[in-house]
Amino acid sequence: MPSPVSADRPAAQPPGRGSVEALITQTRRLKGDVDAVRRDTPSEGSDPEERWQRALYDLALHQLDDLDAHLAQLRDGPDVAPATPAGPVGTPAARPVPTAGPGVSLLSRVGSADWNLLTDEASWSGELYQILGLDPASPALTLDELPALVLDEDRPELTAMVTDCLVDGKPIDGEFRVVRPDGSVRAVHMMGEPVLGADGGTASMWAVLRDVSELRRCRRTVRETRDSLQHQRRQEQTEHRIAAELQEAVLPPWRGSLRLPHQGPRTLDLSARRLPAATTTPLGGDWYDALELADGETLLSVGDLTGHGVAVASGMAMLLGAVRGMALAGTGPGELLGMLNQLLDATVEPALGSAVCCRYRPETHTLVWAQAGHPAPLLFRDGTGRVLKAPDGVLLGATSGAVYGQAVEALQPGDLLLLHTDGLVPGHSPTPALERLLALAPRFAAARTAQDCVRTVVEEFGGGGREDDACVLVARVTA
Repeated sequence: MPSPVSADRPAAQPPGRGSVEALITQTRRLKGDVDAVRRDTPSEGSDPEERWQRALYDLALHQLDDLDAHLAQLRDGPDVAPATPAGPVGTPAARPVPTAGPGVSLLSRVGSADWNLLTDEASWSGELYQILGLDPASPALTLDELPALVLDEDRPELTAMVTDCLVDGKPIDGEFRVVRPDGSVRAVHMMGEPVLGADGGTASMWAVLRDVSELRRCRRTVRETRDSLQHQRRQEQTEHRIAAELQEAVLPPWRGSLRLPHQGPRTLDLSARRLPAATTTPLGGDWYDALELADGETLLSVGDLTGHGVAVASGMAMLLGAVRGMALAGTGPGELLGMLNQLLDATVEPALGSAVCCRYRPETHTLVWAQAGHPAPLLFRDGTGRVLKAPDGVLLGATSGAVYGQAVEALQPGDLLLLHTDGLVPGHSPTPALERLLALAPRFAAARTAQDCVRTVVEEFGGGGREDDACVLVARVTA
């Protein structure tokens, strides 16, 4: 505590014992509450946000521990050290220094010192010796000797603080790092004031030094985990933007004609839409496609590559390019899916995918299609809908040498074909999901265009709650 003759103000009166006891009780209750929440937070893991939260709890507990110890010291008062002879006239006697009370180990983090400028003597508490790692039997260091313990880069800061205190009467409030004899480095926070003599000059300086190494470590952990979390969020935002741009580049536009314009009479009215997830989950590998082939047939496909992020979007682009290339070469749907399966099986990164591939022949109004572990297309006719019977087909990439069957469906003018990915209806089993889709049959029958039908699907399934992306493609037979 400062001397009654410290530079600018009289000594403050100590608070009552009862009020300090109440503060201690409140502090310990708060410590218990914080620790209870802290125990529910994982201490290890790859999630930066969880690590950041844990670091904040650790920092809060550390500061509350210190507060509890300091309040206990304030309540119990300092133990009086052996009396020391008074200095010259005008020089205050060395003040008592606090020592660690029984059962309060945190008090060893705080020590005190007095430096008498008239006699060049120094008086340290036992705790300060512990903080600096020095032998209590050795003499206390003078102000001129103290910088020898301080790191080279921190010495100018300590010198400036002491000079400002002794020359200009400014209070000391700053930090520096000391190197203990065992080589360990400790961060020390120093607060102090000059003590004036009878002639108004500085006679001595007192200071309280606190070991804040653990506090700084906790704060550094909080800062590093916060920076890691911010970096991860920026990375996720960048990956989301790249994946979105990649999808936009490879998927056909969902307004109007999806791919190449027909050279002859328009036989299919086409429209499609991608429905993004309602959560912050990175973009997935869903796709849709419609492509007019050289023989006048039309390729329709939807699919989904498992996973999220840029790598999955890139894999989706690779699969979609392979689908288009093989379809233009005349490969049938079943054989095409078999080749896609070989492609995924040969990639360095294992992946699974599902897909539906269809070829529509306008001359005969027939649909030849195959599926690989994917929801079958829905056929709507005369105000009712049904699920097409699916041929055999396992997930892409699930097994080597898989063979995919084909099915043929006869269509009529006015029929509506709906293809979709399995993320369209979240949180439902397949049966209720299909029932909701098939229940749209009357609204599809009343719609004028395929785009109106897609808009109906979006109105029904485009709300919140979907945890994954989804695609829907509608093809109406017009002639």
